[in-house]
Amino acid sequence: MTIEQVLHKAESYLSKDDIAFITKAYEYAKSAHEGQFRKSGEPYIHHPVEVAGILVNLQMDPVTVAAGFLHDVVEDTSITLKDISNQFNEEVAMLVDGVTKLKKIKFKSKEEQQAENHRKMFVAMAQDIRCILIKLADRLHNMRTLKHMPKEKQIQKANETLEIFAPLAHRLGISTIKWELEDVSLRYLNPQQYYRIVNLMQQKRAEREEYVQQVMDEMKSKLKEVQITVDISGRPKHIYSIYRKMAKQGKQFNEIYDLLAVRIIVQNIKDCYAALGIIHTCYKPMPGRFKDYIAMPKANMYQSLHTTVIGPKGDPLEVQIRTSDMHRVAEYGIAAHWAYKEGATKAPVSSFENKLTWFREILEWQNDVVDAEEFMESLKVDLFSDMVFVFTPKGDVYELPSGSVPIDFAYRIHTEIGNRCIGAKVNGKMVTLDYRLKTGDIIEILTSKHSYGPSQDWLKITQSSHAKNKIRQWFKREKREENVAKGKELVEKEIKNRGYDLKEIFTTENLQYVAQKYNFAGEEDMYAAVGYNGITAAQIATRLTDKVRRKKEQDPDNSELMDAIRDSADKPEVKRRTDSGIVVKGIDNMLIRLSKCCNPVPGDDIVGYITKGRGVSVHREDCVNVHNEDAQVRLLPVEWEGNLEQPKNYNVDIEINGFDRRGLLNEVLHAVAETKTNITAVSGKSDRNKMATISMSISIHNVSHLQKVVERIKRIPDIYAVRRIMQ
Repeated sequence: MTIEQVLHKAESYLSKDDIAFITKAYEYAKSAHEGQFRKSGEPYIHHPVEVAGILVNLQMDPVTVAAGFLHDVVEDTSITLKDISNQFNEEVAMLVDGVTKLKKIKFKSKEEQQAENHRKMFVAMAQDIRCILIKLADRLHNMRTLKHMPKEKQIQKANETLEIFAPLAHRLGISTIKWELEDVSLRYLNPQQYYRIVNLMQQKRAEREEYVQQVMDEMKSKLKEVQITVDISGRPKHIYSIYRKMAKQGKQFNEIYDLLAVRIIVQNIKDCYAALGIIHTCYKPMPGRFKDYIAMPKANMYQSLHTTVIGPKGDPLEVQIRTSDMHRVAEYGIAAHWAYKEGATKAPVSSFENKLTWFREILEWQNDVVDAEEFMESLKVDLFSDMVFVFTPKGDVYELPSGSVPIDFAYRIHTEIGNRCIGAKVNGKMVTLDYRLKTGDIIEILTSKHSYGPSQDWLKITQSSHAKNKIRQWFKREKREENVAKGKELVEKEIKNRGYDLKEIFTTENLQYVAQKYNFAGEEDMYAAVGYNGITAAQIATRLTDKVRRKKEQDPDNSELMDAIRDSADKPEVKRRTDSGIVVKGIDNMLIRLSKCCNPVPGDDIVGYITKGRGVSVHREDCVNVHNEDAQVRLLPVEWEGNLEQPKNYNVDIEINGFDRRGLLNEVLHAVAETKTNITAVSGKSDRNKMATISMSISIHNVSHLQKVVERIKRIPDIYAVRRIMQ
């Protein structure tokens, strides 16, 4: 999309002053990004223009469109938020800040940085929903141009999109963005299955289209007879939804019968139900396949009638019936409520704010979660899991994450009801508190003033982050002294188990440093958090022992070693053989070990690192543990010993990614066995998108041997990546 096309589209709903405002934002962004190019070779300004174009298609207000043009200038140029505020206004600056990544802060790992970026984005989103609309537009265009990125980056971005951004688009009801994000992600995560489904869909496409057209003509004729004005269209089934159904239900493509769908748009709600009656009269409905989302809308404000009928040829046919307003909400979700109209007041937040209370809760409980990665895991459960709809005895409906128990429901109604809960009735019958709620259940919570309050076990059985947070708050408030004592005991025990001296670790300076690192007011708050399971003792112990551990590893008493190294420079070149297969220039009787963090093998470029009491540790040259200023003075040259009488074995860790199917692990093990390679450890897991990750330790002779194993595994169908990993 060009800037001219974006402005032309914007002119259909914005005033001349608004057009001038967003044009100014475009010119400012173009100047800031001057000389920058994307991986595709295009000028960088092409990306902000595309993002703004997506926002204009959603008919967003001029402030949001301007922020779309400017969303990368703070992150990628010398422009500051203050500059944007001065040039435009504070509202634009706030939206840009909400989608700007935290690049200037040092993080322990890329995973921690990514989690903190997501945390920042979601908190900004809870304050102003337009932040996430800009971020979704940004991610959508990045996914459209993902082919220009390295393979590893493609997989990482596609996984992140499926785990976070596509489900978020679904929760916000923006189906046009959700479907495209899912389909593009599948194309990079499992290209074999993606193109297979595309080809199978195209094979009988003409036949299906002719059949659907015949059904639509019949329906239109029947509805016209009863004077219902309709707009009928065929609804294509999206590739990812077919893939999920095949993976989840274990079906082949030819066993998926609901590829056909018809959408009927009518003028009002009365006509929705009238049209449903006509459809059920003409075609036999399938039992249990009718859903009324008009009377009971989804949390993302989606409304429609769904039914599945048996078509003229005996095949199941899905029918959706809705009004034009419902259709706009179904396509654009929350963006439909933000649609900007000239002369109107600011977006009608009050009309749907009560339906998005889960966003407001993010602000409430995110401050109690000290670890960003834990925050993201909790968020995924609440926002992105499947949902169940349950009722109070009075008929009020509540939406909860799938797997929720009566305690989740109790806390959703009111905190005090949760704290005083002693039992529950579901559909009139007593159930245990770990009963898994199902859609349609009617729940009555039993309470008592004499209740002792929540149990620690409730944290293990509750599903929603809202309930877990309220339980932790109760323990934090009611049993502070007990939690402090318990937490300190757990931390001390963890540190002792690791072999450290408590006096050396428990210094005032060290305790204050770690407490601040996790955003606690002091050490008592830190211990209390461990006591009520807000953070684990292992996390605190790791931080507390961090400095001592590094000191032991990086501050060797190396005077004798350094003298030996200096002396060796004046000696004739002598190569000493060692049991490890490593040659050290000019040094005798040196203890040498291969580092476990990077597992070097013959063929790797290596370097020696002097350690306290453990001689020389040999690392790969690209190992992160030898790339710091302190390490440089302790490095010495080493090399692999050639012409060994008997090849030695070296352990290497590899990670294998692929589509999870029956027999995949067996095929991988068989492939490794074919290369006459010993396997010392293996483990595997699969995520909800049927993406398998197999971690394996193998015993090899050298880099050539490793490459042979990798190439053999890559030949297995449905394997898309094999890589060597560091611990």
